[in-house]
Amino acid sequence: MVRLETHPFTEDDLADAGRLLAARHRRHRAVHPLLSPQYDDAGAAEAEVAAALAAEDASGAVATRGGEAVAFLLGAPRSGAAWGENVFVDSAGHATADGEGAETTRELYAAAAARWVDAGRTAHYVLLPSSEAAAVDGWFRLGFGLQQTHALREPPTRPPAVRDGLVVRTPTRDDIPVLARLDLELPRHHAISPTFSAAAVPSYEESLAYWEEDFDNPDFLNVVAEHGGRVVATASCCRLEKSSTHTGPARPERAWFLSFAAVLPEARGIGAGRAVAEAVLDHARTDPAYDVLVTDWREPNLTSSRAWRALGFRDSFWRLHRLVGR
Repeated sequence: MVRLETHPFTEDDLADAGRLLAARHRRHRAVHPLLSPQYDDAGAAEAEVAAALAAEDASGAVATRGGEAVAFLLGAPRSGAAWGENVFVDSAGHATADGEGAETTRELYAAAAARWVDAGRTAHYVLLPSSEAAAVDGWFRLGFGLQQTHALREPPTRPPAVRDGLVVRTPTRDDIPVLARLDLELPRHHAISPTFSAAAVPSYEESLAYWEEDFDNPDFLNVVAEHGGRVVATASCCRLEKSSTHTGPARPERAWFLSFAAVLPEARGIGAGRAVAEAVLDHARTDPAYDVLVTDWREPNLTSSRAWRALGFRDSFWRLHRLVGR
């Protein structure tokens, strides 16, 4: 095989990167046809790579064989204290040619990551198609682990079954205090074992103020579940365009986003979380504007990772993470 060579990513590499990304997306759509066909086109894919390159402090590498580009990697820092001194490779930031193995990914990362670490950016994140087995294998053998899962599914074909003892409804302003409490349950759950998220948990007062201000926001659909006459669970959904984490090739068209769900600790195990999630799915079933449902979860979150797959969500992208020097 012709020897692999690497060089820093420049604007001259955009056309080759667009070609590689479009080919990767076509392969991925063969597994996940609900994804947008837009990025099957090399020009549309190149535009996404160009946007990634335009991000502040973006950098990366290209791998070639015999002068032909066979892989690229492009990342940039993301703001937010919880991410650490970081570099994020988003869904348009990495692709390898069909037939290139894990070693190509490993060489590519070695070329790009030296600059990132020299700049003090030691928390590395990469969003990959779950179907790209060779690339995923390469990242795992670079010390990365699975942190976050993006998943999708079709809307259900029939309404959810009625669950004994639970009443699912839209919330009223009288529910704001319990909605504020529920808003804290997910970050609290993420802070404990085995997820151990570093994200700050808001105060109850901050959550209450948010709900007071945003309760009537028409962009979001909220539902709650009552058990024994009191609210014990909630879920929210919105158009996927509202999500900053589902962009580029990872964003299906005409998609509804299950953005949040939580259950009070004392009510877990009675089916309240599933009931509110199914109510969100049913909204997509009855709205002809939507063809796809999308959600995401922290993979170490045992509850979410089991519940959403049990609801029919299929892994589409995986965010891998590595902390250098730890």
